[in-house]
Amino acid sequence: MKTAKIDVDQLVRSNIRRLTPYSSARSEFKGKADIFLDANENPFETGLNRYPDPLQWAVKERISAIKQVPMEQIALGNGSDEVIDLLIRIFCEPGVDHIITLPPTYGMYQVSADIADVTVKEVPLLPGFQPDVRGILEVANEHSKILFLCSPNNPTANSFDPAVVQELLAGFPGIVAIDEAYIDFAGQDSFLALLNEYSNLVIMQTFSKAWGLAGIRLGMIFASETIIGYFNKVKPPYNVNELTQRAALQALQDEAVYAEKLQTLLKERETLVTLLPEYTFVEHIYPSDANFLLVKVDDPQGLYRYLTAKGIIVRDRSRVLMCEGCLRFTVGTPEENEVLLNALQAY
Repeated sequence: MKTAKIDVDQLVRSNIRRLTPYSSARSEFKGKADIFLDANENPFETGLNRYPDPLQWAVKERISAIKQVPMEQIALGNGSDEVIDLLIRIFCEPGVDHIITLPPTYGMYQVSADIADVTVKEVPLLPGFQPDVRGILEVANEHSKILFLCSPNNPTANSFDPAVVQELLAGFPGIVAIDEAYIDFAGQDSFLALLNEYSNLVIMQTFSKAWGLAGIRLGMIFASETIIGYFNKVKPPYNVNELTQRAALQALQDEAVYAEKLQTLLKERETLVTLLPEYTFVEHIYPSDANFLLVKVDDPQGLYRYLTAKGIIVRDRSRVLMCEGCLRFTVGTPEENEVLLNALQAY
């Protein structure tokens, strides 16, 4: 059962509510002109001598059309890591408030909280890698400002049950931030459709995975206009540079290329799921809604060293909670996956 909408303003740190944001030259003048002498830029044309659009409206317009989310409910960050960092700084009072994470999960939630002097309370996933709703809500109190849900989850590769997520959205007293970095590879829909149902919902996505643009560092945040307003208030004035905006626009204008590569990766993921169990040292392959597989093997360190010696780098997750004995294999190109399988055959 849904609760009343949370008053997001009351979750925000009081100093952030009072903050007067920096006003840049490009935020003060938004029209067209022939001569710009307002921002102390170098006037000689290089193609990059002008500051970029501080709110990246051209990129947001294209994202809005694809995601069916109003531009006013979208913000962009210097990678999802900046989004995580700013969310913690907006909502969490250092030394007072805390976030909740569900290990095993993405490590930057912990690191960003540590940098901000914000406590992290951990509620491990249940067997099957689903959130422990009862455990989370028992831990939560008025100082629980953000619950980070990574779905599909890294490193376990599974998506969270939508009914479980909605139960947490209804019952958690703070912000529920769903990290959907791998959503393009998932069999279930994004939670974007719930944005207007839950005032405490924040969704993060990225250009680093399915879009193949990890090098440009561009993360997306979708939320209410209120939360987006605070994000834009706190972020650096020109946090997304001109080259990044251009690269994103170019990719967004050619969805066919994105779709073709996505289908190839999904097909290759299934090929690996089919063939990896043939090796005797593979004990289990966990279901994946991401562009990687979590694979339990009989000697993870030995196999990791062997593959490294062959010039094939995978991720050793065997020391991570609930991932004991596991390596993480990113799905590569068909040619890369063939090399991997041949190396495993010879192991």
